[in-house]
Amino acid sequence: MIKKDPRRVAFDVLRDVTSQDAYANLALAKRLATAGLEGRDAGFVTELVSGTCRLMGTYDAIIEAASGRSLTTLQPAVVDLLRLGSHQALSMNVASHAAVAATVDLARATVGQRVTGIVNAVLRKVAAKDLTTWMNELARGLDETGSLAVRGHHPAWIVNAYRDVLPENEVADALAANNVPPSPTLVVRPGLCEVRELVALGARPTGYSPFGAVADGVPAHLPPVAERRAGVQDEGSQLVAWALSRVEAPEGPWLDLCAGPGGKAALLAGLARQAGEVLVANESAEHRAALVEQALSAYPEGTATVTCSDGRTPDWEPASFARVIADVPCTGLGALRRRPESRWRRRHEDLAQLGALQRDLFRSALRSAMPGGVVAYATCSPHRAETSDVVEDVLKEFPDSTLLRAADFLAEVPGCELGDYVQLWPHRHGTDAMFLALVRLG
Repeated sequence: MIKKDPRRVAFDVLRDVTSQDAYANLALAKRLATAGLEGRDAGFVTELVSGTCRLMGTYDAIIEAASGRSLTTLQPAVVDLLRLGSHQALSMNVASHAAVAATVDLARATVGQRVTGIVNAVLRKVAAKDLTTWMNELARGLDETGSLAVRGHHPAWIVNAYRDVLPENEVADALAANNVPPSPTLVVRPGLCEVRELVALGARPTGYSPFGAVADGVPAHLPPVAERRAGVQDEGSQLVAWALSRVEAPEGPWLDLCAGPGGKAALLAGLARQAGEVLVANESAEHRAALVEQALSAYPEGTATVTCSDGRTPDWEPASFARVIADVPCTGLGALRRRPESRWRRRHEDLAQLGALQRDLFRSALRSAMPGGVVAYATCSPHRAETSDVVEDVLKEFPDSTLLRAADFLAEVPGCELGDYVQLWPHRHGTDAMFLALVRLG
């Protein structure tokens, strides 16, 4: 296989992300596999793409300031070229003149000779200052939210969401934590694998979850992962599942209402099996239900059942389950470390549509729980509109329910308490910013 130019591969990935709404990590893996790049070249492409996506809004503001024109006046492919060139010049160990020259060559090869002049001129102006100088200039005259947005590389509406739930002296640290890509975190399938097996293969135990380990390299190469006795899952998601399993509840089956792609369901299935119960893992999308089946495939038959139905109008009878988790679709503002492009793709306007879906799914989860049963409402977002607002609104319709102190069931995790809820944070706990509410039905 003839290797492709790494910068050309990075450009193709970024075009996938910006023009087709592809996930950067998925597009990157696909393009690297077909380009024949490994080792240092693959690492260069990964940093170039991920870093450009992470700081995209900052680079856009710098490019506009350097060019004196709106990005909307430029061809989208040229904008992506300028973003890639800016990241190399300002944030990577690439000499400025080399970053400019390489990007001009890439522009010639991908868009054409006619754009090389503007690419050269703009990038020379970009490279004339370092990133700190640019950020200081962009932040000049802005209010606190605007300054944090520029220096922390987040849109202002996300900064405001963080300021709404964090002490002011932690906001900058929380934003900074989103700019550090995490190492892969593994989770064992209880009864099929133990953490010590992963540690023997070079992983490190997670700080709080008894089921997790942090790995270096490619997790898929580890035998327990290849054999589906372990999988990849952020520690925050592990803690949410663990908390639900620790609450006293009646005997009876467990339900994962929104189970795709299956990581949490695979952990819950093992915990349910150890308690002598079975798990029903429901997913509305067929292709995601197939991923759930795959995640559960190492367990003995009868451990779990996968169903494919709309969680808002499920096929089962009400009051059928002892434990229910609704890990609902959300903006993903708690997982920005792993999906750096999401911060620029999501909009504040998304909250209204998602909020309606989240409320419907939480109602369904509550209706699915038997008397005395426990429901976990979880979301990978710290935004009040997706967390406490949803819980408080819906519980008004269920007067026989009791909101439990969720942190009581994660006593090993300091600083996770947010009133009656649990809110995890990358900068405090090294996890995604998972939210958890626990409710007991009367």
